[in-house]
Amino acid sequence: MSLLSRTPASIQRPRPGGRSVSGARRGRDPALDADAAALHRVLSELKRVYQFRDRDRICCHDISVTQCWALNALVGGGSLTLNQLAAKLYLDKSTTNRVVNALERKGYVRRARHPEDGRAVVLRATAAGARLQARIEGEMLETERGLLSEFDAEVRGSMVQLIGRLVAAAGARLEAGGGKCCVVEPSG
Repeated sequence: MSLLSRTPASIQRPRPGGRSVSGARRGRDPALDADAAALHRVLSELKRVYQFRDRDRICCHDISVTQCWALNALVGGGSLTLNQLAAKLYLDKSTTNRVVNALERKGYVRRARHPEDGRAVVLRATAAGARLQARIEGEMLETERGLLSEFDAEVRGSMVQLIGRLVAAAGARLEAGGGKCCVVEPSG
């Protein structure tokens, strides 16, 4: 059974000769435009579903989704400066500082003097923070296991590889653009 045959009709790529994709322009590849629109629809739906799942699961542990991502980065990355953590989270420094402050108040993160730069601090997950992150990750992995159990091993491997490539490509584009808000060009 193909992966596409399990995809809801509302997010499948239109077949050749099917309806046109809005925004298609002259000189552009209509098949690529259709694929881009289909990818956008399916990723938007996946993000929406996962955002609700994450909020419902993670908030049961008295931390926000953003705090969970920060804790995950600190557990996985060891000691990080605030700037390094902000970059990993794609957040500005002041927002990241508020996230870290909340985690620090809850006893999941601590600040320490940077070993090489006395003016800077490094952030580390505490033992309690690492235990919480492991518990949340375990719950999430159990959910993923349930989802993946519906697919054979070859499809599971392909999904992981493809999604990994999408993440790498999207991350590279975001980093190349500086992660800044878009510039709106005046209409004229």
